[in-house]
Amino acid sequence: MFEATGLMVFYENMLALNNVSLNCDRNKIIGVFGANSAGKSTLMYCLSGIVLDIRKKEEMAGGERITIRGKILFEGKDVMWEKPANRAKAGIILCPERRRIFPESTVLENLRIGGYLATAQQAKDTLDYVMEIFPALKRLTNRLGGFLSGGEQQMLAIGRSLMAQPRLLLLDEPLLGLSPAIQYLLAKSIKNIRDQRGTSIIVSEQYARPIMPIIDYGYILENGAAVVEGTKSELMDNPDVKAAYFGT
Repeated sequence: MFEATGLMVFYENMLALNNVSLNCDRNKIIGVFGANSAGKSTLMYCLSGIVLDIRKKEEMAGGERITIRGKILFEGKDVMWEKPANRAKAGIILCPERRRIFPESTVLENLRIGGYLATAQQAKDTLDYVMEIFPALKRLTNRLGGFLSGGEQQMLAIGRSLMAQPRLLLLDEPLLGLSPAIQYLLAKSIKNIRDQRGTSIIVSEQYARPIMPIIDYGYILENGAAVVEGTKSELMDNPDVKAAYFGT
């Protein structure tokens, strides 16, 4: 379904992604784990096409030169140089790091904004589903996004992404800054989205403990390179992975 091969991103002379390749088949959850500055967000920007917009803005402003290499196939089509808007229309939807909801819009308005690619029936059905998996949002539909807690904002951000009808959902550090209880609740919801909606998911995260049990396959990034990969069982049985992410 989705295949990225040999992705490389340079910011001026700094190598942010170093020959990274990954696959995501239909109805699978793929985990990408790594510490801060490992290259996780750059990878998600590359997969979603946002890096192309960043490069264009830097060129127009006379800023740092960004070089991109590699190949991305989605449903057999090369989308490496497709604009992020075109990738979104094809079903590749990014839920960005730090939520980035619209703080001056209500919960319901945020969700409806996310549904601009959906038909009226799709929007209605998906809105019902979002309220089902995130019941905390049901009583907050008229509250401004800026007045939500961090966990509620993350639920809203994921819900807004679902409204865009993703076939491949990219979740960039969805657990960042949240309590362990909310982290496990969101991990359970991510699995539900795959199971109930048939959505393929790539999730990048530095908090591996809640996410590792729900993935089908995973990659460990260090300094922009994928240094370890394997199934959930293989990663959880790897002594280096256990030491780095589970403290055992």
